[in-house]
Amino acid sequence: MKLFDFEKIRNYNFKKLLKYNETYIFLVLIIFSTVITFINPTFFTLENMFDLLKSSSGMAILAMGVFIALLSGGIDVSFTAVAIAGQYIAVNVLTAVDIDSLALAFLISCSVGIALGAINAFLISIFKLPTLITTLGTLSMFHGGLLAFVGTRPFNTGDIQDCFKSFGHANVFNLARADGTMYGLSVYVLILLGVVIVSWIILRFTMLGRGVRAIGGNMEAAKRAGFNIHRIQFFIYCFVGFLAGIMGVMHISLLRYSNPHYIVGTELSVIAAVVLGGTRITGGSGSILGTLLGVAMIVVLEKNLVLIGLSSYWHKFFIGLIILFGVSITYYQNLRRMNQRTVFTKE
Repeated sequence: MKLFDFEKIRNYNFKKLLKYNETYIFLVLIIFSTVITFINPTFFTLENMFDLLKSSSGMAILAMGVFIALLSGGIDVSFTAVAIAGQYIAVNVLTAVDIDSLALAFLISCSVGIALGAINAFLISIFKLPTLITTLGTLSMFHGGLLAFVGTRPFNTGDIQDCFKSFGHANVFNLARADGTMYGLSVYVLILLGVVIVSWIILRFTMLGRGVRAIGGNMEAAKRAGFNIHRIQFFIYCFVGFLAGIMGVMHISLLRYSNPHYIVGTELSVIAAVVLGGTRITGGSGSILGTLLGVAMIVVLEKNLVLIGLSSYWHKFFIGLIILFGVSITYYQNLRRMNQRTVFTKE
């Protein structure tokens, strides 16, 4: 008799992995990346991976906020307007008072984000308005208010403060190319890592995090269990606003340019990444790992459509397809679990 049946263990682990949505996303991501690398060998280089991490960090931070909102059974589509409002107000204030401070820029942008998030939370929590309709309305309201009351003038590279430019070029470490020039891992990755760790700690180890999942699973049951629904919803939408504020500063530092018309309109890409990562639209189920893999898939697809011979106009088509695919897979998995429970109960 064998003490350990390694073949059985391997088969068990493989079958267990196939139950997770993240496994399929990871496999598709590997296959797609292999195809792109075959077409363009420079894709799978350390320098290009660093560039992809830098350019996708802002989107991943927004995705973390959307993930938590979806996990609670709600949704926030106003986060792009919140991000550009925080960014544009921050650069205007710094220009008006003639202060070159990255810390102040983050403080202003994140404060604006939290304030606008609190407006969403107030409307949703107090007046019990549907989250999708509410945030669709505030998306237009926040962006329109920004253009009407703050302005529409873009800030070019020469207009913005040096702190943004320095932040955009800051690296954790640098490596040398063959020609002697330098490239490195952006500090943006550390900010993303910090956001991921904080979000994981909140969801994993706090009553607040348990409450987020609880109201996403069944709000009435969460109420009966003693969770403060108003407090949890205020946290969720203020947290989304806070993350949008962080992304706003990262975005201007990356582009070295600020335009109040930017970012707004890219909501579907972020939502698609979260849904593709396996987060259930109706709430209660999802993972941070799945969200990050979803972002990676969207970014790789978006950046490399031209390489595989497709026009960039196909991007919207694939985003819509991904949302439908992600929702269908999640629905199928939930239906299968319900059927299995039904069979088990009958037995």
